[in-house]
Amino acid sequence: MMRKISYLMAINEALSEEMARDKNVVLFGEDVGIFGGCFGVTQGLFNKFGSERVKDTPISETAIVGLAVGSAATGIRPVAELMFMDFAGVAMDEILNQAAKMRYMFGGKAKLPLVIRMPYGAGISAAAQHSQSLEAWFTHIPGLKVVMPSTPYDVKGLLKSSIRDDNPVIFLEHKVLYGTSGDVPEDEYLIPLGKGDVKKEGKDVTVIATGMMVHKALEASSKLEGEGISVEIVDPRTLVPLDEEIILNSVKKTGRVVITHEAPKRSGFGAEISAIVAEKGFPYLKKEIVRICGKDTPVPFSPPLEQFYIPQTQDIINGIKYVMS
Repeated sequence: MMRKISYLMAINEALSEEMARDKNVVLFGEDVGIFGGCFGVTQGLFNKFGSERVKDTPISETAIVGLAVGSAATGIRPVAELMFMDFAGVAMDEILNQAAKMRYMFGGKAKLPLVIRMPYGAGISAAAQHSQSLEAWFTHIPGLKVVMPSTPYDVKGLLKSSIRDDNPVIFLEHKVLYGTSGDVPEDEYLIPLGKGDVKKEGKDVTVIATGMMVHKALEASSKLEGEGISVEIVDPRTLVPLDEEIILNSVKKTGRVVITHEAPKRSGFGAEISAIVAEKGFPYLKKEIVRICGKDTPVPFSPPLEQFYIPQTQDIINGIKYVMS
């Protein structure tokens, strides 16, 4: 049975189901308890599971991630929420040097089954310190898994898999996507980490998109159908581990590649995808790879400037038309 629910509610259901399934799953962060989270994602969980398993923390990302690492090492499965991805910089020692390294440094004897949820992205005029897309930081750190769902279906199945994983997972939720809706099964399901998804099949050009850009790529594809351009849209869903096979199979089919993400172009994750395509799929290419990304500037507060910063549907259309020329 399918029903339409919001991206936000899909996350809430995943948390509730996993906490009911496994008493070792705990949730903590700033205002995640009675208040229900900054964006309302954790509403109702405090009343359902109590203060022992849903805990508000001090305003200290260092303490939040430190608590996650320490409790995970003792067998708890913590889900820690950082109110904004931008604040991860405060806790980078715990993420970079503790969470990511501990299992390796103990020869696999220590497990670190923790999830760090981070709302990210621009589009709500939250300004430069609350709107960044910093996923490329975390993909560069060996020992971390990085998950970036774009739909309610994906976010629920991937969050449940992340909570059950025995390694630290950076779980990224775009703030604008919280209010979007989509089909989600009533029955339990899991989506394995490292498995991408073709959101739309096509034959002329491959668009590899992440997060919010998946939806703009779908809009671009719909508009180009009337012009006879068939666009295939590939959503990696997890950046680490990355489903290279689904990307290269699509490139082999179309021979043209547009990569789009909201983060700034310079050193963004699109550069890694571009390098993989160039190294492993170069014989298939009919045109150079094009990247449609955010501007190399802090995110503006002004709504018109913010929209200029964010890649728009027309930017993706322009990129597609270029590789088709």
